[in-house]
Amino acid sequence: MNNDRTEIKKRIDILEDDITNINPILLKLLLKDKTTRGNIMWCTKDYESYGPLYNEHAQMQVELITGRFSNIIQPRSVKSKVVQEQRAKKRAEVFTPASVCNSQLNLVDDAWFGRNNIFNKATDFGWITIKRKIIFSEKKPYRWQDYVDLKRLEITCGEAPYITSRYDMQTGQFIPVQDRIGILDRKLRVVSENTSSKEEWIKWATRSIESIYGFEIHGDSLIIARENVLFTFIENMYMKFKCTPDSKLLKKIANIISWNIWQMDGFTYSIPYEKKIQQYYQINIFEDEIENTLCKIKDWRSKVTLTYAELFKDGD
Repeated sequence: MNNDRTEIKKRIDILEDDITNINPILLKLLLKDKTTRGNIMWCTKDYESYGPLYNEHAQMQVELITGRFSNIIQPRSVKSKVVQEQRAKKRAEVFTPASVCNSQLNLVDDAWFGRNNIFNKATDFGWITIKRKIIFSEKKPYRWQDYVDLKRLEITCGEAPYITSRYDMQTGQFIPVQDRIGILDRKLRVVSENTSSKEEWIKWATRSIESIYGFEIHGDSLIIARENVLFTFIENMYMKFKCTPDSKLLKKIANIISWNIWQMDGFTYSIPYEKKIQQYYQINIFEDEIENTLCKIKDWRSKVTLTYAELFKDGD
């Protein structure tokens, strides 16, 4: 670990070596692309100076982001201002401040609960966490279990600030577990407040991750998003039980994450660099070819695998 890394970097920048030290298989799982059955691609020219294996069309490999290369991928907030500006100009990459994410997510929860200020009270530049236990109905569809199972999607998710707010994406400020405001953060708080045994907590915390989705095209942002979700699970379990998940459980969670946080071109609903505009494709002799390029997702409750494009068939 470089001695030059600032205190903020140490807290928010998850080194890929940290993951391989937990279990070497974990990072391999987090790099997987469930549609192609290979690995996710770089999909950015930012790393091409490191050699041909870092070409935007190349697949990301464990050995390219660990060891002496372990500090290559960094959260946007700790990248240089020059790099941030270049990515914003070339790809309109702008991350939403945590306070804005929180205010928008509060509106969604206000509508679902039918009342305001459920998890926190928004302020001009942040929020005040409400500490009391959240009250749910005992009847469907407004039980705490129903809230955990609500399917939520963050489109073009970047480092997934709406899913989990481990840090403020704009400032890089680390956010304590109990004060986080992301979709998954809220679900895991509900799980921790309503379960007592570790077995029950794991069951519903796993379902929380199964219910959140996000897609992103850039490989570096995508792997950070996946790492953020994994570490959110680890941090919440530690806060609840003062222990960390075993390797078997972490591999299960990493597999779910690699399904639910996937790499996709949002214009074509396909793997990156596929040229077809496929949202409204018609059945024809090339159906199999088209289906092979469309990104696959999984509904964990029904155990069904489908393409993202299928969600929009028949104008739905």
